Amino acid sequence: MAEPDIDPITLAVLAGRMEQIADEMDATLFRSAFNPIIAEAHDASHGLYDARTGDTLIQGKSGLPIFVGVMAFAVKAVIEKAARDGDLADGDVYIFNDAHIGGTHLSDMRLVRPYFRDGELFCYLASVGHWHDLGGAVPGNYNPSAREVFQEAVVLPPVKLVRAGEVQIDIIDIILRNTRLPQSARGDLNGQLSALDLGVKRLDALLDSYGADTVGAAFSKLGDRAEALMRTELADLPDGRWEATDYLDNDGITDTALPIKVTLEVRGDQLTIDFKGTAPVTAGPVNIALPTTIACCYVAIKHIFPALPANAGVMRPITINVPEGSLLSAEFPAPTGGYTETILRMIDVIFSAAAKAVPERIVANAYGTINALSIAGQKANGQRWVMFSFYGGGHGGSIENDGLNHGNAPISTATIPPAEILEAAYPVMFRQWALRPDSAGHGTHRGGLGAVYEIELLEEEAEAFLFGERGRFAPQGVAGGQEAAKNEFAYETEKGWAEPALASKMVGIPLKRGQRVRLETPGGGGYGPPEAREPSAIARDVALGFLTETSADKAYGTAWRGAES
Repeated sequence: MAEPDIDPITLAVLAGRMEQIADEMDATLFRSAFNPIIAEAHDASHGLYDARTGDTLIQGKSGLPIFVGVMAFAVKAVIEKAARDGDLADGDVYIFNDAHIGGTHLSDMRLVRPYFRDGELFCYLASVGHWHDLGGAVPGNYNPSAREVFQEAVVLPPVKLVRAGEVQIDIIDIILRNTRLPQSARGDLNGQLSALDLGVKRLDALLDSYGADTVGAAFSKLGDRAEALMRTELADLPDGRWEATDYLDNDGITDTALPIKVTLEVRGDQLTIDFKGTAPVTAGPVNIALPTTIACCYVAIKHIFPALPANAGVMRPITINVPEGSLLSAEFPAPTGGYTETILRMIDVIFSAAAKAVPERIVANAYGTINALSIAGQKANGQRWVMFSFYGGGHGGSIENDGLNHGNAPISTATIPPAEILEAAYPVMFRQWALRPDSAGHGTHRGGLGAVYEIELLEEEAEAFLFGERGRFAPQGVAGGQEAAKNEFAYETEKGWAEPALASKMVGIPLKRGQRVRLETPGGGGYGPPEAREPSAIARDVALGFLTETSADKAYGTAWRGAES
């Protein structure tokens, strides 16, 4: 049966309606989740996925971009399991967190629900959210010393949480028994189930209005349109090959730098992204699974071509080559808990390589680490607490502007949880939450400033755990811009301040009441040669305290002195 013809206006209306469904699912979870990483930071995502392939059809605008690609792999895993088991039914909901199947890391819990129309499978709905704690050796699950996934969190393969509308309480019991924060986990789970319920209601209404044939045809046409847009963008680029290499500090086990290398090759309307030369699988948890690598390439491409939609058709003209056995194609049970650090470096090298071809489209490296810091302990009443959060830094300068001060990582649209929320939820006090002077990379347009966070413990004792990066290798500038300041972490002891031996990673940091930890996060790289920066812009940075006079003189000379800010 031929697909119905859809005029451009109707297609645009349907695309907007479907995006609204995903956006409403996002909002439902954000408003109902128990843990601040979802409720405040919005570390979650929802979307619609193809019934046969699992490919991304639509994703909400509020969710994390990295989930666009990886959730397609999660849905594919459910499709394969349902085909093996032969028992897919209306009202089923699958749940799992296996990162080697669905990408990212074990903290991200995935729920996948088939959507039926008139007894026929029409598409899939999916929800993913970062749960606060899922067992493992380190509260919050960012364990920089993990050598296998079992030391990171409980591993849940795809299983039916809801079977034809009936909740499987045994599955919930197993999950809640394997977390330090069962109330938080239960609240997040209920929020994700509610989001899927809402998605079903909204899809019912959409198909009632337009019919299954028309909406199904729109799915196909949106994919074709995404592919055509990507090919047009690639055809506008010059043909050629461009390379870049950057490094991870270490894997958290051995203090050895780990290269991530990329080669970009454009030929006509096709792009090849090749990671030959990247370090092999490591003992520590900076590995990522292949689905995460592919999804990260999409995120980088979306930054370079911001008009592209969140649709799998974008990737059709792109070939991604990942060496077998590299840390970008790790297999079970290799640890993957620090995936955020690795994909941030992937984005950096893709930007650095692309800047050699089309610098006007590229921003310099952002700060390059989420600085996953956990502080955990027990209150006087015996209640366990785990404060996990991520922290901001500077974004890179561009051809148009200075970089953003104190932004969140470019892998996401998440927000940094406010100090007031963290202080209200946990026994800590932020003694500093400020911009970090002299942290930006110099350039015609400087990078954004990093931040200083100093956190004091208010309970009798606790332990801190840090999983960061950029302690040894600074964020790079492009087009002649300079690198930014490196990441710095310190913690207070009875003998004074100390620093991690591995620069950016450490477990089991003992804290007593009144002791502090301090993060000084990197800025963003600079764009363009510093000598071309306007003297008035330099004077303004000095006046605002972003830049000290000494640093200004060293980077830009003294011509700025006397300029009006």
